[in-house]
Amino acid sequence: MFGSGSTAYQSRGLPGPILIPTRFVWPYGGRRVFLSGSFTRWEEHIPMSPMEGCPTVFQVVWNLTPGYHQYKFFVDGEWRHNEHQPFVTGNFGTVNTVFLQGEPDIIPSSFSPETSGRANMDVDNEVFTHMEVAPRISAADLEVSRDRIAVFLSTHKVYELLPESGKVIALDVGLAVKEAFHILYEQGIPGAPLWDFEKGQVVGVLSALDFILILRELGNHGSNITEEQLETHTIAAWKAGKLNLNRQLDGNGRYYPPQLISAGPDDSLKEVAVRILQNKVATVPVVHKTSEDGSFPQLLHIASLACILKCICRHFRYSSSSLPILQHPISEFRIGTWVPNIGESNGRLLAMLRPNSSLADALSLLIQAEVSSIPIVDETNSLLDVYSRSDITALARDRAYTQIRLNELTIYQTLQLRQNANSPHGRVQKCHMCLRSDPLHKVMERLTEPGVRRLVIVEAGSKRVEGIISLSDVLNFLLGLA
Repeated sequence: MFGSGSTAYQSRGLPGPILIPTRFVWPYGGRRVFLSGSFTRWEEHIPMSPMEGCPTVFQVVWNLTPGYHQYKFFVDGEWRHNEHQPFVTGNFGTVNTVFLQGEPDIIPSSFSPETSGRANMDVDNEVFTHMEVAPRISAADLEVSRDRIAVFLSTHKVYELLPESGKVIALDVGLAVKEAFHILYEQGIPGAPLWDFEKGQVVGVLSALDFILILRELGNHGSNITEEQLETHTIAAWKAGKLNLNRQLDGNGRYYPPQLISAGPDDSLKEVAVRILQNKVATVPVVHKTSEDGSFPQLLHIASLACILKCICRHFRYSSSSLPILQHPISEFRIGTWVPNIGESNGRLLAMLRPNSSLADALSLLIQAEVSSIPIVDETNSLLDVYSRSDITALARDRAYTQIRLNELTIYQTLQLRQNANSPHGRVQKCHMCLRSDPLHKVMERLTEPGVRRLVIVEAGSKRVEGIISLSDVLNFLLGLA
């Protein structure tokens, strides 16, 4: 939580008085800022942390019981109060005041997408000139919110995701892996559907994970990964070899190939969301079958969780009050994966690496932990960058994969390759962050922005990693699947 002395949320889930997470903000600068008040008997000074990107704005979240409270700010050794908030003169001089109801109303806020021009490395840079109070969500409100989202997704179809114009990139299974590698890098996409011209249909998807597995496999055959090795592998050959390694038995002891995970234009958005989540895939091709026997199919679109979440945001934009959960902080729901000593453990590993770790370590961790990205942190676990599965395509630039050894290339060097590949004139920021106090609607909006698939939850000021939340985490929560 914000500030080393804060214990907000520590009582959540335990019997006792109602505690309301309350945000205090000092937006007028200073070097060291503390909060004190009647809720600490004026004895404890609660450290406040500067907001990332806004060093003059300090904030902290503290649990308060319902009722009347007084508070002041201790700024660089001097007691101050905020003249833009309610204040009175009392035993402790001029103090700010706040009254919290036992069942406070949800504070309304806009539910519209943020501007696309904001820097990716920014956390919430809004200058708060008010104090936000988030009441704890009730089981009834949670159920109502989920029911309304389920009804919306069940009554809307996949064809509503189809853009008026656009293109869908598909790869011929006869392409060499090397060519596919370059195409995905040049197009700036992490994967693509596979088209078999002999069968006249979509037969699978080539993803960034395939390239990770290919590079690891070829790297085991010698000290260097050579372009010649990649040229001998077609997509079809790779998929066939992968199938032999991962074949499954049916009830009669016979091997059967995995089915293609796809969607039809008349499928409901809920069906597709559940299909993506249960099969742990990033996207599914939308295929329209023009004949009864399924021949002559047309590849229409690529459906993703981001598209579905964007539909939810757009639909409830002007009626956010119908979803009570939207105003509550993500820390209240424990969505995503958290550092054990920060949040309640959900049994999943929060994978993190240092910059001097090898690329081989990163690729192994992506596979073993079954995650799509890994925060790169310093010795204090403060966020430096993120390495994602899709970053593997950066190795296609100038055939970098032919010149590297996975065990010798560090994460820092790999990120430099990504920087050069993505932006020859300057670094493209790829870290997308949020705070544990951010309301769910703000996290949802940010996850619908182009290229954003997960947010790293950081501590304000220090950027110490507290957790990570992804598109799949949010949809699993909204649908009650987690």
